[in-house]
Amino acid sequence: MEATVSPRPRRPRPKVVTLTDAAAARVKEIMDKADKPYAGLRVGVKNGGCAGQEYIFEYAETKGPIDEVVEDKGVTILIEPKAVLFLIGTEIDYEVTKLSSKFVFHNPNETDACGCGESVTIQPAAEGQMEGEH
Repeated sequence: MEATVSPRPRRPRPKVVTLTDAAAARVKEIMDKADKPYAGLRVGVKNGGCAGQEYIFEYAETKGPIDEVVEDKGVTILIEPKAVLFLIGTEIDYEVTKLSSKFVFHNPNETDACGCGESVTIQPAAEGQMEGEH
């Protein structure tokens, strides 16, 4: 009798980003008021600013073939493949103060930020973190 080996079930991967309740509510509000239906909110990172990198936050008309898709609190977030390692473990919040309201990224991969807070320096996470390894 031959022994059959079944593959060990993989642990679910952690979400690349998560949203606070405030951020999810604000994104839903923005998406509901959009001029047309969108596939989700695209989050990424681009080179720019005095610290070297800036977050991208925009409507996504379609899902890219290799976008990382995150569903959190009823919101669909599409992450550009090149940004995944920069964003692992990031929590997106929405803060309101007397002088401003804005989305804030709490990213454990940030190593520096400019004085105005508009750009950051981010080190990519080790690839093992995508599989839930620490």
